[in-house]
Amino acid sequence: MASTWPPEVSLLSDLVAIPSISGSEEPVARFVEETARAWGLAVTRDDASVTLVVPGKVPGPTLALVSHLDVVPPGDRWTRDPFTPVIEGDRLYGRGSGDAKASVAAMLSAARDLAEAGGPATGRLVVLLGYGEETKHTTMGEAVRRAGPIDAAVIGEPTNLEFAIAQRGLMMVDLVARGDQRHAGYAADGLDFTNAISLLARDLGKLSGLFDDRPHAVLGAATATPTMVEGGVSRNVTPPTARVVLDVRSTPAWTHAELADRLRGALDVEVVVASDRLVPCETPTRSRLLELAARIRPGAQHFGSPTCSDWVFFRDCDAFKCGPGTSRRSHTSDEWVDLPEVSQARRFFGTLAKEYLS
Repeated sequence: MASTWPPEVSLLSDLVAIPSISGSEEPVARFVEETARAWGLAVTRDDASVTLVVPGKVPGPTLALVSHLDVVPPGDRWTRDPFTPVIEGDRLYGRGSGDAKASVAAMLSAARDLAEAGGPATGRLVVLLGYGEETKHTTMGEAVRRAGPIDAAVIGEPTNLEFAIAQRGLMMVDLVARGDQRHAGYAADGLDFTNAISLLARDLGKLSGLFDDRPHAVLGAATATPTMVEGGVSRNVTPPTARVVLDVRSTPAWTHAELADRLRGALDVEVVVASDRLVPCETPTRSRLLELAARIRPGAQHFGSPTCSDWVFFRDCDAFKCGPGTSRRSHTSDEWVDLPEVSQARRFFGTLAKEYLS
């Protein structure tokens, strides 16, 4: 790494160079632990997270800087080694560079800055770096439980340092249609015959606009998107069952139970909720944390995020989502992050922590 790059960029490069696909985070977690300890910071590493604590001079609130150490698999169509970080101009290329090791590097650097300046005036700054966020096996829930009371949190995900003040939830639903199995040549015989695929197709046509009557001020309407379909036993046999997987992106205007009830009331097929744990989140109306953030970055846009994150574990806190990098580049081949944003994030996180804990 060239000496002209600031420390947070060097740290990001080191992080990207350690493969940490979900389930294989131990090497990068150990690196973070050793780095923080070399800086003189209080750090613990366990099976839920790497956690750093910068204590204040007197008791007070707790602010958490939150992100994750795992990355998705590289996939194909890369034009460079995904785990050999390369800087070209102001960009650093590599898997996880934006999602979310840029946030990790900036948050760790901000914690170091605050500690070297003597620590916060009150309370404590906690940096929580979890595992498995890119899968259904995220450890952040347990990490939060072990961290003790948390008053406010910034969730480090790529937002180009804009402020996500609401986040869609995710409910996975199976639509199951049941019909009659018979030789396809006799499908037209009898008025009591039901083709499971046809029944399912009719219900799929009812999904458009089903939740439009209760839009959220920031996120708009909840949506239900078919993503997978299966059915049939042979090309000349009518299907006894057919199934579609629905990706339901919720908003705080609905509970997941209400969305499921709406689906059941509108559709003829069976509605089976497969997962509803990722509830939607939003920043409190009178958020002190957001007020301070807007004062530090007055030009930052406030928006609603369509993607899920570990914010769900901080939904009862004063929280928002913000970090360097572009969300649409997450999980892509030749993933990259703007390095000036990483440095801006370091300063922003550090200043926000100092002000919130003043």
